Amino acid sequence: MFGAGPELGLLLCYSYVCQNEIPRNYNTMRLPFFSPEPLLRLLRAKKIATLPELQSALGSDVPLTVFRKLKELGYRTSYSHRGRFYTLDRIARFDEPGLWSHDSVWFSRYGTLVDTAEAFVNSSPSGYFVAELEQALHISVQDPLLHLVGQQRITRELVSGLYLYCSADAATRLRQLRARRAPPSAPSISDSVAAAESVSDELKAAIILFYSLLDEQQRRLYAGLEALKLGHGGDRRIAELLGLDPHTVAKGRRELLSQEAQRGRVRQAGGGRKPTEKKRPQ
Repeated sequence: MFGAGPELGLLLCYSYVCQNEIPRNYNTMRLPFFSPEPLLRLLRAKKIATLPELQSALGSDVPLTVFRKLKELGYRTSYSHRGRFYTLDRIARFDEPGLWSHDSVWFSRYGTLVDTAEAFVNSSPSGYFVAELEQALHISVQDPLLHLVGQQRITRELVSGLYLYCSADAATRLRQLRARRAPPSAPSISDSVAAAESVSDELKAAIILFYSLLDEQQRRLYAGLEALKLGHGGDRRIAELLGLDPHTVAKGRRELLSQEAQRGRVRQAGGGRKPTEKKRPQ
């Protein structure tokens, strides 16, 4: 508390100067106003854009200003290309798994690559091996998966010598592991060909490996079975995939339909080289 001495006089003098002597009409810096409309027009035209493109369209070099305007519109960041591309919620058309792409740039309903990988692993009925998730997300996922494991957001278990990435929820993880440890079935060409015109490289490699382990009769019958599943044109399509003569596929198909196949017989009776008699010395 000031007394009634010189201190009080100084205080009253300072107050008077502050209120009356400093001009009230000095210039103040006014921030420029930016409308989000230029960003909307750019993204409607191009669907996706980088930050420099957005800055140029808005007329501002300040990234924070661009993001404020994008937030007004509702935006998404790509999970591929290190998050360098942006789009709007109203532009992205996500498929059933929650992904959308334009010009090979991928966006996710779940946000970042880490969050997307977590969502896919948790919702999968059988978990994911690295190669499977990379095929689903179209991008390398090794580092994001290890990051999620380190944060205990997902887990991993050794299955057939490979790490299977599973849900952190114990009940879900148990179901995923049971699904993976069920007896395997032969890879089906027809299922993939019926769903799309091309077979993925990974599936094709698995089919060719499986096919190479069969004997001559089993190969023919396997090809015939897959052709039967496809129906019209199946002989030709299976022959092209396996590198067979279509007549060989057709023969396997006919053997299955007529039930002429015999267990343990690879060649027809009488086929192969003629046996030679061993001559006795005179």
